[in-house]
Amino acid sequence: MAKKCELTGVGVMTGNNVSHANNRTRRRFLPNLQVVSLLSESLGRVFKLKICAKTLRSIEHNGGLDSYLESTSNEKLTVKGKKIKKEIITAK
Repeated sequence: MAKKCELTGVGVMTGNNVSHANNRTRRRFLPNLQVVSLLSESLGRVFKLKICAKTLRSIEHNGGLDSYLESTSNEKLTVKGKKIKKEIITAK
């Protein structure tokens, strides 16, 4: 299963572990993914999504999934996020 946020597409980053002797070995920075159930008020439906903690904080800050998707541009959303956004807009 991909380690990627299903709404924003935030994924794995790579870098180096640097020791005291300045030896460098490759490492992976994994996103903080959480499986959450989010309610869409306009659709009256629950979406079970695997999203990163930063996205979850943004959703709560904007007042829910509907308002978050409406205020976020399509360039910042994944295909699944765009699909949910389109359903919400057509339901209103």
